[in-house]
Amino acid sequence: MPFSSFGLHPDLLRGVKEVGFTRPTPIQTDAIPPALEGRDVLACAMTGSGKTAAFVLPILHRLMARPRGRTRALVITPTRELAAQIEQHLAELAVHTPLSGAAIFGGVAMGPQEHALRSGVDVVIATPGRLLDHFRHDYARLDALEVLVLDEADRMLDMGFLPDIRKVLKHLPTKRQTMLFSATMPGPILELARELQRNPATVNLERKAVPAVGITQALYPVAEVLKPALFLELIRRGDLKDVIVFTRTKHRANRLAEVLERAGVSVARIHGNRSQAQRTLALDGFKRGQFQVLVATDIVARGIDIEELSHVVNFDVPHVPEDYIHRVGRTARAEATGDAFTFVSPEEEGDLRAIERAVGRSLPRIVVSDFDYSARPAQRFEVPIGERIAAIRARRAEERKRAKEKAERRSVQEPRRSSGRDHRSDAPAQPRREPAPPPRREAHVAPPSHSGTARKPDRPAAAPGQGAARERVRGAWSPDRPRADEGSARAPSRDGRRGSRGTGPGQPRRQVDHRPGGTGSHPAETGGRSRPPRRRGGGRPRPGGA
Repeated sequence: MPFSSFGLHPDLLRGVKEVGFTRPTPIQTDAIPPALEGRDVLACAMTGSGKTAAFVLPILHRLMARPRGRTRALVITPTRELAAQIEQHLAELAVHTPLSGAAIFGGVAMGPQEHALRSGVDVVIATPGRLLDHFRHDYARLDALEVLVLDEADRMLDMGFLPDIRKVLKHLPTKRQTMLFSATMPGPILELARELQRNPATVNLERKAVPAVGITQALYPVAEVLKPALFLELIRRGDLKDVIVFTRTKHRANRLAEVLERAGVSVARIHGNRSQAQRTLALDGFKRGQFQVLVATDIVARGIDIEELSHVVNFDVPHVPEDYIHRVGRTARAEATGDAFTFVSPEEEGDLRAIERAVGRSLPRIVVSDFDYSARPAQRFEVPIGERIAAIRARRAEERKRAKEKAERRSVQEPRRSSGRDHRSDAPAQPRREPAPPPRREAHVAPPSHSGTARKPDRPAAAPGQGAARERVRGAWSPDRPRADEGSARAPSRDGRRGSRGTGPGQPRRQVDHRPGGTGSHPAETGGRSRPPRRRGGGRPRPGGA
């Protein structure tokens, strides 16, 4: 049955062909026709079954005939990585259409996401928490929404997103098409489906969750302390090419990544404590082949599509069988083949038996030849949780002790400082010394004019004994110096300005009275004639000004 039998838009069929889809998977065959009819869909689909295209293609086909500029479809996912992957698949399928999508999740700036919501991007793929952050603002309005998709609904239930989903639903119109996809169908998911959907088309609800057919599964019994050494041995032998290795905790993921880096293995890590930029670089680098090993927690166990992934390794046995199925489902996607290996320590046999009951068979066990199972590592791989907690408590107790000692020292020093201030305040205040006034520069009496008419001095004459101070003033007249008419330097003019220079070295400076009606140059220097006063404007003097 080809994709053309669904009646999809020709531009979408071109995108399907370029992506490489030749024929639809079972979930696509069962879910696309009712979705194209506008019915609600409730589907139970295993990971790697192609369910992303099962809801993306009907959405794009529906929006091709709708006016643009309003967001008309919303897809809610549990993780950032899955949201980014769905947005990438949507862009590939809609490459020949004017439709667009945007991924909205936490860990990155809200500015570009706000722009996408304001511009009315056609399809929004979002995580519940960040979408609620945008709903606090007026620009995030989805009044024109026509289609709602809940992807990996059981995973969102496990992560505690069900209350957030109910809050998101309050911002959406009630009349819409709702599609719900989940790997398992627990009771709360079925109850949510009854609340949201009306007469939905059900797909594979009775199907039991099992790994894909193309996955080869095997167990490696090994002591807990030898798991890192066994993993390195499999890499050295070439049994593992490109591999995702899952650990139980973020701490163990960091420790395993450090062991591999010291051994010279190209490795990246991804877990909840890594920033969004670090997680994106790690996942993109692994897809490009930059890293041979990707160490991860269950954050990438749902929906992450990595083409031609050869191996998946469970470094720790998961506690829940569904997590095991999702982990091994990273390989053999889209009806391909792959290997899934699980390291099992004696302490994990109970969880392993639950997994074998879920898959319906006993898994084969492999013993690696020439590997020393009795060896003891030089250092511990992981510090037990009890010791880590004890170390944290001891460090915090030491910090509290230092803070208490510091507070006690401050309480002892504070009274001393206050008593010192009180002692200083009781002492008599010292008189403030005023700075000595500068020597007063007195004006000097101008010499008589050539006509013999004496002029009054501007200021009183200097008192005796102040001649030495006046001598420091250049060009100042004093009684000890000869007068200008005796061949010495003349006195300054009434306005205190110096005149022009003398005619040569050692010559006295000429003093000119620049005021209107002044005496001009000294008679001794002008041959008994007085010059007319100069105007400041540079023009000629007015008649009668001299």
